Amino acid sequence: MSHPFEIFGKYLFTDATMKERLPHPIYKRWKTSLTHEAQLDSKTADAIAHAMKTWALELGATHYSHWFQPMTGKTAEKHDAFLEPGDDGEPLARFSGKSLIKGETDGSSFPNGGLRATFEARGYTYWDISSPAFIRNHVLCIPTIFISFNGDSLDKKAPLLKSMDALSKQSTRLLHLLGEKDVTSVTPVLGQEQEYFLVDQKHFQKRLDLKLTGRTLLGKSPAKGQEAEEHYFGSIPQRVASFMQEVNLELWKLGIYSRVEHNEVAYGQFEIVPIYAPAHIAIDQNQLIMDILKQTAPKHGLACLLHEKPFANINGSGKHNNWSLVDNLGNNMLDPSENPQDNLRFLLFVCALMKGIDQYPELLRMASSGAGNDHRLGANEAPPAIISMYVGSDLERLLYFIESGDVKDWTNGNTMHSPLNNLKALPKEASDRNRTSPFAFTGNKFEFRMVGSSRSAATTNIVLNTLLADALAYISDEIESSTLTDLKANALNVCQKIIAKHKRILFSGDGYSENWLIEAKRRGLPNLTSFAESIDSLIEPKSVRLFERHGVFNHKELEARAEIMHEQFIRSITFEAKALLQMVRTQILPSSVKEVTLHLPLSAAGIAYSVDMVEKFSTWLSQTNHEVNELEKMLNRANLIANLRERSLFMHQVIRPQLNCIREVVDSMEGYMSKENYPIPTYTELLFQLDD
Repeated sequence: MSHPFEIFGKYLFTDATMKERLPHPIYKRWKTSLTHEAQLDSKTADAIAHAMKTWALELGATHYSHWFQPMTGKTAEKHDAFLEPGDDGEPLARFSGKSLIKGETDGSSFPNGGLRATFEARGYTYWDISSPAFIRNHVLCIPTIFISFNGDSLDKKAPLLKSMDALSKQSTRLLHLLGEKDVTSVTPVLGQEQEYFLVDQKHFQKRLDLKLTGRTLLGKSPAKGQEAEEHYFGSIPQRVASFMQEVNLELWKLGIYSRVEHNEVAYGQFEIVPIYAPAHIAIDQNQLIMDILKQTAPKHGLACLLHEKPFANINGSGKHNNWSLVDNLGNNMLDPSENPQDNLRFLLFVCALMKGIDQYPELLRMASSGAGNDHRLGANEAPPAIISMYVGSDLERLLYFIESGDVKDWTNGNTMHSPLNNLKALPKEASDRNRTSPFAFTGNKFEFRMVGSSRSAATTNIVLNTLLADALAYISDEIESSTLTDLKANALNVCQKIIAKHKRILFSGDGYSENWLIEAKRRGLPNLTSFAESIDSLIEPKSVRLFERHGVFNHKELEARAEIMHEQFIRSITFEAKALLQMVRTQILPSSVKEVTLHLPLSAAGIAYSVDMVEKFSTWLSQTNHEVNELEKMLNRANLIANLRERSLFMHQVIRPQLNCIREVVDSMEGYMSKENYPIPTYTELLFQLDD
């Protein structure tokens, strides 16, 4: 029996596969196109298409597809068969360079924010030559970007690639000023920790809210909760372990280094972690990971929930964005080295991040979130919605020493440490891990913990890349225009100015505390409590200037994205409201009437318990019926609000509280309703039956 690792990358058209199957001149031309040294010509494209088709057919592929990431946040694909009639009428497998490079689809049928009308439907997909093709379900999937007939971006991939180019350009410019002339590119490298819940499929099918919205709109907390602190890193249930093994095999076939799996804090919650990859490839891989998690779960009698908050009063799920920068020589820009006080590269990049994050916190809040993430952020389980930056005590001291001009007096607090006498001492980490910080330094990378579990991380990384590129451009301008001749003095002088102006975002305390809310307000840091409030940060003049300055978005593309986000937020809350109305009217209220009917004879006989139950349920029934009728009226009012921003805020400020009001009453009923009459699976059944 072969080892599972032997199938690693079998269905991925890797660099090694291309080198093996392509004529050397063709392979070299593709490599030079990757580094923007030359454009890919039609002859090269034809040769690559032929090799790709031959490889795919050998592995059983029957179709090909341009695989892209529209502004739904998910992936899209249309399958075309390789098979077509030859000149003699006989079947022939064909795949040309033209078919590889370019495809056409209906741009108006995807979210487009007005960039495409029904009568102007044409949209194009173009091959992203830097992302390897792969085979899934007998389909050769070719990663592509998606643009309109006029060239406007209709997807998440094209602006991500543009932001990476902008960051590489400005990083390389600064490194050349520091004397690192051999550097030709800098790439953001990304590792994403994907959290998710699993529930039994038979219970999932009985919950309309889970099926339609991904989260429970009703449900009383179980008697035993995560405060037992026994699930995290605990023994994985056998059915879940089998599911995880199949997920791993599917990912390994696609060349995805799925490395870590474990129980998370909440019951029924788990995590999968792949190894780092260039940001655009890591984001492609995460889309595949989410898809494979969802598709594999039913094979094991499970349903996978990727929503940020499937269960009230229980930890939600995130997608931690572990982010660093590596040049073409393998140097990590965020590695402090043994002597960070002398590491100008590291200090300048950290200061650039301080500047960029402090200037555009609203963009990061918008980019990391969505309707579901509002339930998670600031709920003592995830970072607050206030953007701050944690760098660790030693580095923070160093930054303040630089600000004061006395960097020579700073001493490194790192020591050698061993917890056991029989183990050799190892260097102590440069910083602790502050789980309450949105943007935390963890040794040689930053961990951005705000990203929601169901979200594509593309928008988050577009914003991160662009704001850093902008700050690096400022630093390079300052160094170039300075009259200081000593490079170190020049660089530290720039750092000094940045720290003095932007140190307000440095925070190493408890981000969950009330004191931080007060302190953040004193510092002037924004606290956007909802996604709806953050959306229009995308079209503020300073944001438009930022993205246009670096060629990532134009103003039309930004306006389109803001419109789409408002529409998606409104749609999400509307679905929740309609699902709740249906559940309450067709399940909860009829079941409550049954419960009252059960107690009426005993209540008439004077049995105190039944008298109490009839009184309680009569009150709850009246209250619930009134509140659902009010919710329906509110939805009708919402539909009359033409302005998308105003309607988004109405959904957040009016509809959401009403959903919670109804939930509160129904959850009270659940606590008293007999098991036979309660119509939907409870939290106890959903969270504690994975071993069955």
